[in-house]
Amino acid sequence: MIWSLVKIIVFITAVAALALGADWLLDTQGGIRLVVAGSEYTLGPLQSVIAIGVFVVAVWIGLKLLGLLRATWKFMNGDETAITRYFARNKAARGFDALAEGMMALASGDGKVAMAQAEKANRYLDRPDLTNLLTAQAAEMIGDRRKAEETYRKLVKSDATRFVGVHGIMKQKLAEGDKETALKLAEKAFELKPKHEETQDILLKLQADKEDWAGARQTLSCKLKYGSLPRDVHKRRDAILALSEAKQILAKDQTIEAREEAILANRMSPDLIPAAVMAAQSYIEKGQQKYATRLLKKAWSVHPHPDLAAAFAAIEPNETPQARLKRFGQLVKGNATDPEAKMLMAELHIAAEDFPEARRALGDLVATDPTTRSVTLMAAIERGEGASDSVVQGWLAKAVTAPGGPQWICENCHNIHSEWTPTCTNCGAFDTLAWERPPVTELAMPGGSSMLPLLVGRTASANDDTTDVEDDPDVLVAEDLGNPQSKAS
Repeated sequence: MIWSLVKIIVFITAVAALALGADWLLDTQGGIRLVVAGSEYTLGPLQSVIAIGVFVVAVWIGLKLLGLLRATWKFMNGDETAITRYFARNKAARGFDALAEGMMALASGDGKVAMAQAEKANRYLDRPDLTNLLTAQAAEMIGDRRKAEETYRKLVKSDATRFVGVHGIMKQKLAEGDKETALKLAEKAFELKPKHEETQDILLKLQADKEDWAGARQTLSCKLKYGSLPRDVHKRRDAILALSEAKQILAKDQTIEAREEAILANRMSPDLIPAAVMAAQSYIEKGQQKYATRLLKKAWSVHPHPDLAAAFAAIEPNETPQARLKRFGQLVKGNATDPEAKMLMAELHIAAEDFPEARRALGDLVATDPTTRSVTLMAAIERGEGASDSVVQGWLAKAVTAPGGPQWICENCHNIHSEWTPTCTNCGAFDTLAWERPPVTELAMPGGSSMLPLLVGRTASANDDTTDVEDDPDVLVAEDLGNPQSKAS
């Protein structure tokens, strides 16, 4: 605003000065006398000003002509001059036009046109960083991987384009399935540009696939450091990596380190069920049942799960069914209406051979939310209360067709896993397994359809009205659910 006002004032001042000067010249007597070849010329004031202006213009034109003659002379001698710069500008303009057309073709998915324009731009421009990048991407689009990798290797040679080249070759190796080479290239790309989010994600995934949990935790910390990962998500995923590292250490019989990593994983993410189970087992091995109890109660209050119940049972492996019922009552009292809590208490009452109480614990679950496991438990209750084979078989038939209940399901590809893993075994996605109900009926339930042979025993055929004593279902049910090592209990 102020600058605009200043320019207006300067312009008005200049116009006023010129007007005053012209008026002064018109009022002035005399002028300029010029003698040329013996002839004398007298110019008035106004004519003098015009003559001076013409003289200045003539001098400027003369200097330009001299410069042109000098440039022409140097051009003829092979020197870089304004003439060559003119042609160079024209050539560069054509090159950038070709580059722009190539980028538009690339954006529209026309790889062949993009490749042709890239070659044209390369002829006109001395900018391999731009033309090689366009060539590589166009080659990828038309499926010419050899050409793409060859061009990316050219980009690696320059400091300005080294990251682009390494990143491009890395993606080529990933497409080919060469994860070993891709991992090395990802590490190099991460070293060149640690803030690049896509490189961070690729490196983290490759490290997880290779089970390099320590390296993956370092990469995850860098994602937090550079702001590409929220702190709460980092905390959970670091817990998952710590748990995976603990399992790896445990497989090598380094139990002390495994305990520490498992406990650390649980502290970072108390709602992570596998971490809670492993941390509880670590406390139990050290004889710290009190810590294990508190840890499992906290995890159960967040997310009831059969694995937590199994770990809770392992705290007191030799207790009686009645003592177990009393202790588990403290575990489930905070969420007794949860389906998992109802089925757990029903199983414990069956193990204690208190079938009426088992029915009350199960409630109306088989009517409002039937699953393979709950309907199977109802079959066991009916058998324990002395119901006929036809009634028991009716419940078992319903169990076969009932929904499977929650399982570990990948939220990315919906693949079902029998056990929790840090990465999906189907799509390779990291931290996508959730304890949810599958979209279709599944029978692989913990403590569910696996109980069918124990609950049914050997049903008598139509021509055989007897059943062996060792196959008595009531005995088998009590033995299975009363076993301290059983997951259901």
